[in-house]
Amino acid sequence: MSRFNHDRRKALKLFGLTGAGALLATAGFPLMAGSVGPARVAIVGGGFGGATAARYLKRLAPELNVTLIEPLKRYYTCPFTNLYLGGLREFDSLGHGYDDLRRLGVNVVHARAESVDADHHSLKLDDGADLKWDRLVLSPGIDIRWGALEGYDRAAAEHAPHAWQAGEQTHLLKRQLEAMEDGGTFILVAPDNPYRCPPGPYERVSMVANYLSRHKPRSKVLLLDSKDGFSKQPLFLEGWRENYGDMVEWVGRSGDGRVVRVDAERREVETEFGEIHRADVLNVVPPQKAGAIANQAGVAGENGWVPIEPRTFQSRKVPGIYVIGDATEATPMPKSGFVANNQAKVTARAILADLAGLEPPEPRWTNTCYSVIAPEWGITVANVFEVYEGQLREVPGSGGISALEAPARIRRNEARFAESWYAGIALDTWGTRS
Repeated sequence: MSRFNHDRRKALKLFGLTGAGALLATAGFPLMAGSVGPARVAIVGGGFGGATAARYLKRLAPELNVTLIEPLKRYYTCPFTNLYLGGLREFDSLGHGYDDLRRLGVNVVHARAESVDADHHSLKLDDGADLKWDRLVLSPGIDIRWGALEGYDRAAAEHAPHAWQAGEQTHLLKRQLEAMEDGGTFILVAPDNPYRCPPGPYERVSMVANYLSRHKPRSKVLLLDSKDGFSKQPLFLEGWRENYGDMVEWVGRSGDGRVVRVDAERREVETEFGEIHRADVLNVVPPQKAGAIANQAGVAGENGWVPIEPRTFQSRKVPGIYVIGDATEATPMPKSGFVANNQAKVTARAILADLAGLEPPEPRWTNTCYSVIAPEWGITVANVFEVYEGQLREVPGSGGISALEAPARIRRNEARFAESWYAGIALDTWGTRS
């Protein structure tokens, strides 16, 4: 063995790059300089992005020092909360813990990240701890842009919940639905792009209609939209018509569907051209931005989202910090749980290459998104993404979408596939079965 390779392998071990992770460093490139001891990677956020990043970093490089910071001891997913609202799922089935990650050797810390010091590679937590890191991954999800929609602030959300972050808001919306009298009106206000889960508002009205059709069949569902088009639109329109008749009405922006003001206490909304709509239950999905730690760390742009380097998802603004999941500005990728999971895997390999002083592997990402319109009526879209001429793009000819007017057995199968998708991604992310 040459002295170069001997020193290289010794250095890789010091950085925690053994096993599959060390395979990234066999091309003969020099290692980056670093301190003695396993490299330290801190990850903020224990959702689809952060928990997956922790899992795959530890799998690829078992000696790597991986710390996952997440305030919740049990994480509840936004995907499938719509099925909870529709009566098809129990809320507890959406919760996932971190014991499996601990068994892998991930240091899981239940605290809130308060501030990042990029110059000194440190992370301050709300329990007073100060963590040092060599690389930092932020997967903070979304925050609400309070006040971006006139009249919609934190107090308004207690009357007209957004339920776009799983938890008490989800339960509040469920209680309001259950208390609504038969013959009432449910209104959902959908935002302009970008926002978490592009088909989410449309699956939500589907599941609300499912609940109402069974328990309060004289009720009405009105979707007021800031856009004239949305994900899987023809499929949703077909599904609403076939399953719920005229119960669901969608109004796009050109039909005066864009809401400009909310009076949450009165459960009233005003549209762009001055029309007032009153709801018995009002669900406002407001404009959003990257989670707060992204702004504090200095990685968020003026639009509230985080610009990233396409091949690695390293911040364009702060070296050494990687950002994945809904917080990123990664068009044309949607802000979905599956995308966050895929971004985490690609970024884990990019971080290991970075620590080894290598070029990152050429990336590709996939997205699969199921939507459930009725208990036996599912639809899906799939995509593949790549870097082309320095920009993210959808691979031409890749992916696909469910066919219109498909046989009932196809719709039944896709509804079942949605359940299997959730079980699979939960196992891949948290190591838990759902």
